[in-house]
Amino acid sequence: MSAYLHNTIPNLKPFDYDRHHDSHFINQQWVLVNGITKKKEIYTFRDNNILEIERKDSTIRTTWSLSIQNIFTIKTQDGIITVKAYFKDNDILVLNHQDKEEFAMYVNTTNYPEELNSIEDLQKYLKDKYKKKVNKVIYKHEFFYISNSKEFGPCTVEELKEKVYNEDISAYCFVRDVNEDNYAKRLRIIDLMHEL
Repeated sequence: MSAYLHNTIPNLKPFDYDRHHDSHFINQQWVLVNGITKKKEIYTFRDNNILEIERKDSTIRTTWSLSIQNIFTIKTQDGIITVKAYFKDNDILVLNHQDKEEFAMYVNTTNYPEELNSIEDLQKYLKDKYKKKVNKVIYKHEFFYISNSKEFGPCTVEELKEKVYNEDISAYCFVRDVNEDNYAKRLRIIDLMHEL
């Protein structure tokens, strides 16, 4: 991966055919983030190496092919370009141009009910996406808590919430992640409850 791309978008994972092709790539609606305020384009990579690019008033059909591992060739109006494909996560695709210091970023809107037409829409999309992700992580994670100068746990946030509702413990008890050694973050049960 080029230093330019790595510095701009850290922690990218290369396209892995077995992991990504069928479940995360083919027949998904990828909205191009670059230039979304000027014109919206939705890229759909189909079986049989067909690429559909939807614009406001038209749909362009062109071709794509997988050359080696995560290197693709895409036929465009300007000719054939070669890109390396990366995922930031399952819903963010990055195609890094191999001949220039340029990349295109896409978000998967296949299961997103709202339209993405502006930077504000994109920000809302990302906020909703990562809030759900954080909620899922917090919901399953376990924490120790201090009550009456004693440590208890580990407990899930649901278990802590139930203890608070039953008035067994205070919502203001300090908690620590099971992977942390101390309570230096000053996180309380009520703080976790707000994230659910």
